[in-house]
Amino acid sequence: MEPAERAGGGDPPEPGGRPGPDSRGFVPQKEIVYNKLLPYAERLDAESDLQLAQIKSNLGRAVQLQELWPGGLFWTRKLSTYIRLYGRKFSKEDHVLFIKLLYELVSIPKLEISMMQGFARLLINLLKKKELLSRDDLELPWRPLYDMVERILYSKTEHLGLNWFPNSVENVLKTLVKSCRPYFPADATAEMLEEWRPLMCPFDVTMQKAITYFEIFLPTSLPPELHHKGFKLWFDELIGLWVSVQNLPQWEGQLVNLFARLATDNIGYIDWDPYVPKIFTRILRSLNLPVGSSQVLVPRFLTNAYDIGHAVIWITAMMGGPSKLVQKHLAGLFNSITSFYHPSNNGRWLNKLMKLLQRLPNSVVRRLHRERYKKPSWLTPVPDSHKLTDQDVTDFVRCIIQPVLLAMFSKTGSLEAAQALQNLALMRPELVIPPVLERTYPALETLTEPHQLTATLSCVIGVARSLVSGGKWFPEGPTHMLPLLMRALPGVDPNDFSKCMITFQFIATFSTLVPLVDCSSVLQERSDLTEVERELCSATAEFEDFVLQFMDRCFGLIESSTLEQTREETETEKMTHLESLVELGLSSTFSTILTQCSKEIFMVALQKVFNFSISHIFETRVAGRMVADMCRAAVKCCPEESLKLFVPHCCSVITQLTMNDDVLNEEELDKELLWNLQLLSEITRVDGKKLLLYREQLVKILQRTLHLTCKQGYTLSCNLLHHLLRSTTLIYPTEYCSVPGGFDKPPSEYFPIKDWGKPGDLWNLGIQWHVPSSEEVAFAFYLLDSFLQPELIKLQHCGDGELEMSRDDILQSLTIVHNCLIGSGNLLPPLKGEPVTNLVPSMVSLEETKLYTGLEYDLSRENHREAIARVIRKLLNHILNNSEDDTKSLFLIIKVIGDLLQFQGSHKHEFDSRWKSFNLVKKSMENRLHGKKQHIRALLIDRVMLQHELRTLTVEGCEYKRIHQDMIRDLLRLSTSSYSQVRNKAQQTFFAALGAYNFCCRDIIPLVLEFLRPDRQDVTQQQFKGALYCLLGNHSGVCLANLHDWDCIVQTWPAIVSSGLSKAMSLEKPSIVRLFDDLAEKIHRQYETIGLDFSIPKSCVEIAELLQQSKNPSSNQIMLSSEEIKEGLKRQQEKNADALRPWKFEHIGIGLLSLLLRDDRVLPLRAIRFFVENLNHDAIVVRKMAISAVAGILKQLKRTHKKLTINPYEMGGYSKPTQILAGDRPDNHWLHYDSKSIPRTKKEWESSCFVEKTHWGYYTWPQNMVVYAGVEEQPKLGRSREDLTEAEQIVFDHFSDPKFVEQLITFLSLEDRKGKDKFNPRRFCLFKGIFRNFDDAFLPILKPHLERLVADSHESTQRCVAEIIAGLIRGSKHWTFEKVEKLWELLCPLLRTALSNITVETYNDWGTCIATSCESRDPRKLHWLFELLLESPLSGEGGSFVDACRLYVLQGGLAQQEWRVPELLHRLLKYLEPKLTQVYKNVRERIGSVLTYIFMIDVSLPNTAPTASPRVPEFTARILDKLKPLMDVDEEIQNHVMEENGIGEEDERTQGIKLLKTILKWLMASAGRSFSTAVTEQLQLLPLFFKIAPVENDNSYDELKRDAKLCLSLMSQGLLYPHQVPLVLQVLKQTARSSSWHARYTVLTYLQTMVFYNLFIFLNNEDAVKDIRWLVISLLEDEQLEVREMAATTLSGLLQCNFLTMDSPMQIHFEQLCKTKLPKKRKRDPGFVGDTIPSAELVKRHAGVLGLGACVLSSPYDVPTWMPQLLMNLSAHLNDPQPIEMTVKKTLSNFRRTHHDNWQEHKQQFTDDQLLVLTDLLVSPCYYA
Repeated sequence: MEPAERAGGGDPPEPGGRPGPDSRGFVPQKEIVYNKLLPYAERLDAESDLQLAQIKSNLGRAVQLQELWPGGLFWTRKLSTYIRLYGRKFSKEDHVLFIKLLYELVSIPKLEISMMQGFARLLINLLKKKELLSRDDLELPWRPLYDMVERILYSKTEHLGLNWFPNSVENVLKTLVKSCRPYFPADATAEMLEEWRPLMCPFDVTMQKAITYFEIFLPTSLPPELHHKGFKLWFDELIGLWVSVQNLPQWEGQLVNLFARLATDNIGYIDWDPYVPKIFTRILRSLNLPVGSSQVLVPRFLTNAYDIGHAVIWITAMMGGPSKLVQKHLAGLFNSITSFYHPSNNGRWLNKLMKLLQRLPNSVVRRLHRERYKKPSWLTPVPDSHKLTDQDVTDFVRCIIQPVLLAMFSKTGSLEAAQALQNLALMRPELVIPPVLERTYPALETLTEPHQLTATLSCVIGVARSLVSGGKWFPEGPTHMLPLLMRALPGVDPNDFSKCMITFQFIATFSTLVPLVDCSSVLQERSDLTEVERELCSATAEFEDFVLQFMDRCFGLIESSTLEQTREETETEKMTHLESLVELGLSSTFSTILTQCSKEIFMVALQKVFNFSISHIFETRVAGRMVADMCRAAVKCCPEESLKLFVPHCCSVITQLTMNDDVLNEEELDKELLWNLQLLSEITRVDGKKLLLYREQLVKILQRTLHLTCKQGYTLSCNLLHHLLRSTTLIYPTEYCSVPGGFDKPPSEYFPIKDWGKPGDLWNLGIQWHVPSSEEVAFAFYLLDSFLQPELIKLQHCGDGELEMSRDDILQSLTIVHNCLIGSGNLLPPLKGEPVTNLVPSMVSLEETKLYTGLEYDLSRENHREAIARVIRKLLNHILNNSEDDTKSLFLIIKVIGDLLQFQGSHKHEFDSRWKSFNLVKKSMENRLHGKKQHIRALLIDRVMLQHELRTLTVEGCEYKRIHQDMIRDLLRLSTSSYSQVRNKAQQTFFAALGAYNFCCRDIIPLVLEFLRPDRQDVTQQQFKGALYCLLGNHSGVCLANLHDWDCIVQTWPAIVSSGLSKAMSLEKPSIVRLFDDLAEKIHRQYETIGLDFSIPKSCVEIAELLQQSKNPSSNQIMLSSEEIKEGLKRQQEKNADALRPWKFEHIGIGLLSLLLRDDRVLPLRAIRFFVENLNHDAIVVRKMAISAVAGILKQLKRTHKKLTINPYEMGGYSKPTQILAGDRPDNHWLHYDSKSIPRTKKEWESSCFVEKTHWGYYTWPQNMVVYAGVEEQPKLGRSREDLTEAEQIVFDHFSDPKFVEQLITFLSLEDRKGKDKFNPRRFCLFKGIFRNFDDAFLPILKPHLERLVADSHESTQRCVAEIIAGLIRGSKHWTFEKVEKLWELLCPLLRTALSNITVETYNDWGTCIATSCESRDPRKLHWLFELLLESPLSGEGGSFVDACRLYVLQGGLAQQEWRVPELLHRLLKYLEPKLTQVYKNVRERIGSVLTYIFMIDVSLPNTAPTASPRVPEFTARILDKLKPLMDVDEEIQNHVMEENGIGEEDERTQGIKLLKTILKWLMASAGRSFSTAVTEQLQLLPLFFKIAPVENDNSYDELKRDAKLCLSLMSQGLLYPHQVPLVLQVLKQTARSSSWHARYTVLTYLQTMVFYNLFIFLNNEDAVKDIRWLVISLLEDEQLEVREMAATTLSGLLQCNFLTMDSPMQIHFEQLCKTKLPKKRKRDPGFVGDTIPSAELVKRHAGVLGLGACVLSSPYDVPTWMPQLLMNLSAHLNDPQPIEMTVKKTLSNFRRTHHDNWQEHKQQFTDDQLLVLTDLLVSPCYYA
């Protein structure tokens, strides 16, 4: 999150009042408020004005001079930095100018992608705060954006390798459109619809494109008076489309995104009520929840499901309003899915459900904020009638709280639940917090379930702020706080890490919110307290107790982690990861508590921690660090009192222990000495002013200890020095208390309880800053002079070779130097020196701006930074020449160099992690409902501090000076040293430095490349590797091999490639091979086409001039003279011409070469020849590259074909229709294929008007319909060699050479990877290009090859010929009639042969070949092909397989033609119908699939004319006729058809069964593919399927039964239209009376899925609910046991998803049934066989028991009030005859299983007597009694 995005909500008046516009000359749009709170705030206005003026004048100048790079880019970057530092601190006029300028820059057509992205990101940032600019201030055209999206996302040349785009570009573009959308002109909507409606052909990929465009572009935030120009133009049309599509095509989800946005922007202006049941049904469906036991999911339901985020936004926007319909459905939705949230359920659908829970409350809170608290702006407000009322909010919270409470203990963790609770508690604390606490108290008591504890605590942390602040809704909230805190203490447990961490977080959260002050004395003084306040006052007496107990717990934790001996033996420097986390948790929690304590409690705690620290001696690694942290926390809170205790004590101990000089030379020091040093070094991290009192003592200690021999000793001493310097020189806040001024006021004046949970007040924050005084600065310099100077002198001598130092001594000196440097980083001015000039040519100043960070540098003193730099360079040189293996010193030197270059007081990575953690804490404690930065004071102070640090870090892009150059070269030398660890560390610093200085890469690259020269003999292996790594870069920084800069690439790429020729290197070494691979891979991945054409359009230059003239703050630069502008133009043209030079080298790696193909420049001839020759290279990798490259080159050489505009209505001879009608209309009839009027002669051919793209004309005609002009006007065909250009001649010569072609064909028909090869589009493009550019010139040479290949049935040869043929057919697009006719005379026999030789391996390739040939071609041009394919697909020659393949190939061709070939589809259907009774399974499946495509065009979409293609109803009617014989029989249908066709005709039944098998295949195939399901027609087949489908899950069934079952499963998941519901129920009721119990059973399984998947559509229809209830309850009394049990399962499912309710009539009905008397048992004769049919009474009685059982099982996770009585009634039947007894036992055991987890809670619902009975029932009786 960039700092600039932070400002939210409206602003109260600025601190110190707003300056009038006259003082500054302009009113800033929106500043970053935190800047006002910095200690040097008064200097910022002047600073920002100066920067803004520079940016405006230089940016304007750069654009007028046509200098996008480096000038334009440099200054736009400066503008983004400006926004990060100051927010939008410029006038409205400037704001608009900046936006317009960047809009023009972004939409320059040939702009290089990386620049485009840079400009786009800045533009997004400028447009981010919509409230600042209204539609009157700014209007942006939409077409430039559309052209850009079209050019980049739907690029025509990217797949040919002529353009390379990065992956991030798609998101950047979409966000850009989203930001510009509110400012599109009012007429934009109509223009967009005109532009994209013609693409809406649902069978074509263009549909996806059209809907994507609608989703991203259509403006929805127009003001109400413009709605007739906005959504009203398209709403009915698109929602109609959405409602009528049933099978989730990909674009349906995008429509949802569009509607969600529309709803949010126009709350109250659209009536959604008619669509609500449909919307909720679809949202429920897209959760993909499992229903029933044997469910088959349609795969596209998973991939194309709605995005939950958008669905949530849509629901939220529709809530409220007069009708309350949405709330009712939302409650229904949660009722139906609540049980899925229970922790025992898990599956891949769980993530979606959790997301729904987390997002919905968040979204409702945002809406409430917008309606109640947000500052009104120009955006349309919500009308009062539709605002959410308090009742709405309460209803919402009530319906969602149950699932949230269940989700707390979910398997995926409690994070989502905690976030949901945080938002819910803001709205209705009294409904949310009590149930959470009810779960928390028991969890705090339990020892056996730690995960319950962590889950509940993290949820309480979420609601902490609402709990503590109480408020009018929940005044008793705060009384829970102390009991919670006291009970949480045992969680500080050394044995359970996660429990420990969550407890720390819990205690820290609560103590941040509450002043820990004992107010019990107030009770005597004041009598005006409320009941709750009195209770709180007496409770606060416990605070002191709490603090002390917490400390005892912490001491226990520390003592348990002190493992003396093991620590000392294993020389581990570091703590383990877990220990460091505990350390962090402990120290931050403790410091929070002490910050919030009153003075009395603090003094007690201080004494306690002091006694603990001096009475023990700790090892310094783990326990020592934790104790020192606790002491530091204490000292920070009250420095004066604490330092009095600690400093004298530590100093005296240390002085005493170092009295003796022998100590200085000991290798192992006394533990007590080390511990005291550690303690002292930590407690000096406090307010520097308070330390000055003790400076003499501290300096003495330093003098004694800095030169200890023991490494541990002197490191601690260096820390002390480092902390002293930092404390005295940095700027930082000195306290973070939750109330400004602390709590030390008498209770009469100040009543702390009022401040519980109070947010900080941004306007009276009262930050106490530490700003270094002159005294402190003097002390710091004194320290540097005393301790740094001597070391530097020593190292200087050592570097000169005058003084021998041991390695340990060098290391010690370097450690002291490093600590001095990072202690005083912000005192020392940056390095001076003259800049390195002439790195880039620019006519704009590229000067740097200096920021003031609170300190004036004292330039009179020597700059220690430069001294250190001088000495270190000398020393480095010395070490590298004499002892390169002293790696420890080298590591330190690398660190020092890095800090010299960049450290100004804070490190970037520390800043980033603090920024991150600030955002996390802010998120967990913010108040989204009221907004307006109501954060806790400590957070606000933290944010101001971060703003200060951001300023200290913004020295990026510094000027590159000589001294930097020297140091970076040193780093390069280290990066290529002999030790890999040194190389590694140096490279990281090297990359960081490269990123920091402008243009320094250009200076460094030649030095890196030196190491790669093949002719150098003196480069070692390590240097070579180091250099390659330097080019590779790290994952975040610069990659030198790939800068966006021609000049650099020209040097780098050839060097990389030629380094492979080097004699000296062993390039086989695996690590080097891997490096080269990575390098190549990274270049390929990151390369983007680099701009060559840098011209800037005129409109853009005009805005730039305005920008330069804009006043306030104005710049004093003079306007540009025309000479300068001419010079700029000249340079820019030179640059464009320059860019064509980089082809000076031949054998550069072909991969890099192919990256340089572009669509705006043709390659030089040598490169073209190089590629064409490499088509026949021996290595397959090279061949593949060459194929794509030549295909790209041919695309570049393509001649343009002339186009004409036509009036499509005249062609058909009809006038334009008045409203939209899609589909087959009279005016698009001329596009259809009609065998009577196919062009068969030259004249007819030339007079025909061919439309190639399939989608034109289906929905509407485009405004400007273009077709290709006639033959005479097209480029000449049949040219001889002389007519060709040089580039074309190269290709021509090679392809006219028979040997070359023969070799090429041989290579192309080789196998690459066995069994994995597929039809290769790249090769197809190559041949298409050849035949398009040179028409039939090469046919004679290729013909014999084609004939030979077709006859050879090997997989790879067939693939090769398929690719060539597809290329031929598509390449012949513009050939003359004679040439085309000849072509088909050649092709028809070839294709016939091919189709008869087709094999398992090749049928896919031929399918692709024909489909590719027909894609985007007018069917009338290909009539030869279609007639050939339709000859007789099922001839039976070559067996069933060849038949199936022929159908497949035919289907591929026809499917591409979509709606334009109705005649062919009719012919095919007529041909297939008699053959539907095929015996062979593979042919049947294929026919099923072909039928799907035949009927695909018959869609029931709104505004669509009835189709001319075959229609489903007519077909179904004919089929049903033939299936009659099966319908009428009653016994079970067996599949007794032999697979061979016997002689003679079979009877009708067998024919019927065969037909049915094919029909099943068709229904299954169309379930996933068609748009709408033909429900009415399928219903007539349902009874038949119910009869066949088997009941058990068993795979041994024959195909017919399995298919019937699968088909039913798919049909039951289908989406129903409301008018189809009664029809379906009619069929189900009829089948429920069927004589086959299989059918009755299957009806129930069908019903379960169907109802759940269409829940709200059924609920919306009362009769349907009644019918279903009647159906299930009557089937409970079925004579067949299985059916009864299934009915019970169905009933419990319907009750559970709240489709039916458990009301008293139902209960009474079941109880009546239970009381049915059973007949007496008769004594039986021994010979009498018992009757197997159960008596009617038994069935009834069983039905009653099943019904009661279903009710019990319908609430598996709670105990409603009616449940205990039902269980009692059930238990009375335990001794009834079977199957009743079995049912009762099952029900009871299930009840026990599901209620076992929370039995303690559930027990409360039963009376004691009931519990006794239950316990008897649930304890299993002994089996042996």
